[in-house]
Amino acid sequence: MAADEPPIDLRERLAAPIDRDRAVAIALLRSPRMREAYARLGLARAEVIDAVEVANPGVSFARMNLSPGAGYNQTVGVSLPFVDVLLLPVRMRWARQQYERHSIEVAQAVIGLTVEVEASWYRAVAAQQVADMRSAVAEGADATAELAQRFYDAGNISELQLKREQAVATQARIDAAQARAEALRERLAFGNLLGLGPADGEWSLADRLPMPVATEDEADALVRIAESSSLELQAARLRESQLRSALRTTRATRWFGGVSAGAEREKEADGAYLTGPTLSLELPVFNQGQSKLARAEALLAEAQARVQLAELNVTNAVRTGSRALSEHRQIVALHRDALIPQRERIVERSQQEQNFMLIGVFELVQAKVEEYDAYQSYLEAVRDYWLARVELMQAVGQRLPSDAAPSEPTPSVQDILTPKGGMGAMDHSAMPGMDHSQHGSATPSTQAPMEGMDHSQHGTASPSAQAPMPGMDHSQHGSANPVQAPMEGMDHSAHGPPDDEAEEAQREDPNHQQDHPDDGGQGETR
Repeated sequence: MAADEPPIDLRERLAAPIDRDRAVAIALLRSPRMREAYARLGLARAEVIDAVEVANPGVSFARMNLSPGAGYNQTVGVSLPFVDVLLLPVRMRWARQQYERHSIEVAQAVIGLTVEVEASWYRAVAAQQVADMRSAVAEGADATAELAQRFYDAGNISELQLKREQAVATQARIDAAQARAEALRERLAFGNLLGLGPADGEWSLADRLPMPVATEDEADALVRIAESSSLELQAARLRESQLRSALRTTRATRWFGGVSAGAEREKEADGAYLTGPTLSLELPVFNQGQSKLARAEALLAEAQARVQLAELNVTNAVRTGSRALSEHRQIVALHRDALIPQRERIVERSQQEQNFMLIGVFELVQAKVEEYDAYQSYLEAVRDYWLARVELMQAVGQRLPSDAAPSEPTPSVQDILTPKGGMGAMDHSAMPGMDHSQHGSATPSTQAPMEGMDHSQHGTASPSAQAPMPGMDHSQHGSANPVQAPMEGMDHSAHGPPDDEAEEAQREDPNHQQDHPDDGGQGETR
C-alpha cells in the first residue's frame, strides 16, 4: 500500500455514508488534534520522569601545596543533594498526580473532539438538506417566473406583477447558491475535524438528521452525574489536592535551603590518608523560605477558588442546558404537530379552491412555498435541538443516559418533495389549458397550472402548460395575486356557482360537476 493511501479499515468506514457514530470513530483514528493530544501526554510523561529523578552527585577535588619542597595535600570528595533524597517520596507522589492531571486533560481533549465532531456532523447534514430544499425552491421559482411571462405576453398580468415574480425567482436562485456554499463550508469543516483529505477519496454524509429522543433526562439526575464525571471538575479538584500537599511540604522544609551530604578523602603530604563524611548546610539567616510559603498558600487559595467556580459552572451549565434542550424540543414538536400539518392543510384547501377557480395559480404557489419553508424551519429546529444536546453532553462530561435509545430519522428532502395523496407535488399530465376562446384574450398556452394541482377532471393538458411546482418565497408580495381577480377579457360568470356555493358543493360532493356552457366540453370539471 502506498504511503498516501488510507488504511484499509478507513476505506471500509468511508465506503458507506458517514453517520454520527462513524464520524466519531474516524476522528479518533485520524484527527490531527488527537495526535496532538497524545503528544502532549508524552510531554507530560517526560515531565513526570524529570520530577522523580534525583540530582546527580557532585565530585570535588582540591590540592593544597605546602611550603616549598614539603609536598602537598590532596582532597577528593563526593556529595549528594540531601534534600532531594529526603523528599523523593513526596516528589514521586506529586509526579503521579501531575501525570493523572495531564491524563484528564487528554480525556478532555477526546471528549471535546467528540463534541465538535458531532456538532459539525449535525450542521453539515442540516446544511445539505437546506441546500437541497433551496435548490428545489429555486427550480420552482424559475418555472413560476416563466408562467408569469406567459401571462404577461397574453396581457393577463401587468409588468409590475411580472417583475415581482422574476425578482422572486432571482432571489430564490441567490438563496439556493448561498445554501450550497454554506453546505460546502460545513462539509469542509467536518472533513478537517476528521482528518480527511484528497488522498482518502470520495466520501458522503448521511442525508437525514435523527429525530429527538423519546424521553429527556431529568436535570437533577444529570447534575449528580456531572459532579462525578465532569473532567473539568475532576481536574480542578486534583490540582487543589496537589497544591494542598505541596503547601504541607513547603512548610516542613522551609528551613532547609541548600543541604548536601557526602564524603571526602584527603591525602597528606607524608602519604597519610584522612577519610570522613561531609555536610553542607545553608543557614536560613536572611532567607527563611517566606516567599516559597507565600507562593504555596496563594496557589492553594487559587485552586480552591477554581474548584468552587468549576462546581458552579458545571451545575449551572447542566441545568441551563437541560432547560434550553426542553425549549428546543418544544420548538420541534410545534413544527411537527402544528405548523407543518397546518401548512399542508392550507395547500390542500388552496388546491381545491384553485380547482374551482376561486383563487389564482400564484396564490397556490405561495401556499406551497410556505409549506416548503415550514419544512426547512423544521429541519433547522431539529438541528438546533441536537446542537443543544451536544452542549449538554459536554457539560455533563459523558454521553447522556437517554442516548442509548434509538431515534427515528427525520423526513428526507425527497420525502418532502414527494406528492402526498395527490396534493403534494402537482401532476399536470392531465391538466388542460383553459379554453377562453369565447373571451377573446387568453390563449391556451398562458393557462399553465401549478404543479401539485390535479386537474385531471378538466380535460387534456397542452404541452406548453407543463410547468413544475415552484418553491419560491412570495412572502414579500403580501396578498397580491395576479390571477385572483378575473383576467382581462374573461367573463367568469358562467364558470360555476359563487364562492360560497362552490365551497359548499366541494364539501358535499368532491366529485361535484360544474358545466360550462358553450365550451365544447373543455371547461367541464369533475
